[in-house]
Amino acid sequence: MMFGKFSTYISVPSSANNPQADLLSFRKMAMSGIEGDKYRSYLQGEGEQNTKWRYGSPPNYAVVNKLFEDERTKVWPPGSLEEKVQNLVKTWEMELFHKSSLDDFKSMDVKKFVFGLNGRKPLNMMDIKKLGGGYNPHLQTSLPEEFRCYDPDRETAESSHRAFITTFPRGFALEVLKVYTGPPEIVYKFRHWGYNEGPFKGHAPTGELIELYGIAIFEVDEEMKIVKVEFFYDRGELLGGLVKGATMDSSGLEAASSCPILRNTG
Repeated sequence: MMFGKFSTYISVPSSANNPQADLLSFRKMAMSGIEGDKYRSYLQGEGEQNTKWRYGSPPNYAVVNKLFEDERTKVWPPGSLEEKVQNLVKTWEMELFHKSSLDDFKSMDVKKFVFGLNGRKPLNMMDIKKLGGGYNPHLQTSLPEEFRCYDPDRETAESSHRAFITTFPRGFALEVLKVYTGPPEIVYKFRHWGYNEGPFKGHAPTGELIELYGIAIFEVDEEMKIVKVEFFYDRGELLGGLVKGATMDSSGLEAASSCPILRNTG
């Protein structure tokens, strides 16, 4: 569930305009979480009966959840601010990657939502769609085309997603390392990690651990819906490790690309 069952309230900064309203909104979102995935809300249950899933059915996070539980460096107490933020981020990522209709998004206000990366011009939902969705907004670059090992201008949501679930068959896990401020402006440090056990863009897997660290700012409204996201990280930390392997021939690439099931993902 996104915020777990509330036994204790989180601390809301004194700068919030209406702390009681924020607390009630957090409680409302907590109660909206459903069984099926203990880290993500809005994935199963009556509220998702008519949801349009990008790959035909809800994603299965069992594999990446195991990686997360086995190798996370922080285990946050149930009901803590850190746990709630971590679940919020996981839920947001799930909706962004797997729900095909904006009408089905519940963790964010899609009419107001904007996405920013490393100080670049913010993108709204229509901009994200034009960019192709998937990992493309997260991997924007000003590098010339000839130096791009991953080119977001040439990838679709499907090809992008396939590339990363192929190279990370156990998923690309996420943990929140520290939360600096709570709502309405949530600032946190994160770690993303996975094992390069499948090919990536013509390069053979190395089996090595790939880690990406960064800072993010999530702005939420009075209903605790996300209206703005800003990420700050070096995409080279991710991509550099994925192109260290030897170049593969076309037969190996075809065999690898035909294997993954897109909805079984991290």
